[in-house]
Amino acid sequence: MKIMVAIKRVVDYAVKIRSGVETQNVKMSMNPFCEIALEEALRIKESGLASEVVAITMGMKQSVDTLRTGLAMGADRAIHVETGGPLYPLSVAKLLRALVEIEKPSLLILGKQAIDDDCNQTGQMVAGLLNWPQGTFASKVVLDKEKQVVTVDREVDGGLETLCLDLPAVITTDLRLNQPRYATLPNIMKAKSKPIKKLTPHDLNVEIKPDIEEVQVTEPPKRKAGVIVSSVDELIDKLKNEAHVI
Repeated sequence: MKIMVAIKRVVDYAVKIRSGVETQNVKMSMNPFCEIALEEALRIKESGLASEVVAITMGMKQSVDTLRTGLAMGADRAIHVETGGPLYPLSVAKLLRALVEIEKPSLLILGKQAIDDDCNQTGQMVAGLLNWPQGTFASKVVLDKEKQVVTVDREVDGGLETLCLDLPAVITTDLRLNQPRYATLPNIMKAKSKPIKKLTPHDLNVEIKPDIEEVQVTEPPKRKAGVIVSSVDELIDKLKNEAHVI
């Protein structure tokens, strides 16, 4: 059984960003939710229930570094779909559908969202395009290879919901699913020599169209300093005439 994992290159979670536009000289790393997705795929393979884990990423040529990290963690192969501009969830979902039709995995695992845009849409969209069952926000995954089903515990507002999905299926991972491993130095060195297959949207017969136009990015106004009032009457006056809340 083959598992395909989609991973994304984002600004490192520990970096404090002032603006979402300028990312030069900023530390980049794998999206934390994608790390969890890859870790779960590797654990399934190590338990003997899968034969291959394929890591997929999309974006500019620098995204190869993220794939190298995935290979160092233990992925068997990697595919890079190189694109020039920003990608939005529907475009990513269409590219993933095309790759699924080529690779034919039994399970597609993604992080539930990326920490740069927080869209939380790609997994649901690709499941809809493929007409596959989906288990989102997974906090536990149990695979039954004989019955060709996967049981997913997912976090909902009221607690936990358990789903039983027929394979092939799409799963998006939540934070409490596992603790991702660290890539060891020997594996990092080995990953540098592993081949990465390169494709373009044209190769996959997918037309990339921007769904959203970013018009402007501005920081929120700075908060004004607080004011100490001397009496209740002065407080009421400021709330009524300055703040206009009463």
